[in-house]
Amino acid sequence: MDVDLDFLLIQKMRLGEAQALEEFVKKYYPRILKYCRAHVRDAADAEDLTQETFVHFFRTLKQYRHYGKAVNYLYVIAANVCRDDYRKKKEIPMGELPERPDQSAERLEERLTVRMALEQLPDDLKETAVLYFLQECKQKDIARILGISLPLVKYRIRRARKQLSAFFGEEER
Repeated sequence: MDVDLDFLLIQKMRLGEAQALEEFVKKYYPRILKYCRAHVRDAADAEDLTQETFVHFFRTLKQYRHYGKAVNYLYVIAANVCRDDYRKKKEIPMGELPERPDQSAERLEERLTVRMALEQLPDDLKETAVLYFLQECKQKDIARILGISLPLVKYRIRRARKQLSAFFGEEER
């Protein structure tokens, strides 16, 4: 079970085992990087924010209480790191989705359109939409990550879906 493996990894990291630290980073780095890429324009900035997320996690490892999935705590840290970065830069915190070298121009245009649509959402809906639609997090996990109730998550997803549908000129079902 994933949760048990995380707990064991965290215990090993607390004991100073470098292999456990490396395994933890390998396991979650791609997900946190994808999350950060959805919030900043520059790929290098997203990598910096991802690294900052892990640095913060490891700096506070002794205080960390394992109540579930460690990745949820990483998302909380990443959200705060991205928010702080946004405040420093005063830019719109929505970046391009990660590119793959074999993507066609049509796919690139689609990705840019999605990015523009997400930028139109208010910050609270944008954060929920990124976690739900791009990160494919479960609603209950989003509630924990954002520190809000499950009904509020469901409400925000409905509102985001409605606004995104309007952006794309689709009829709401």
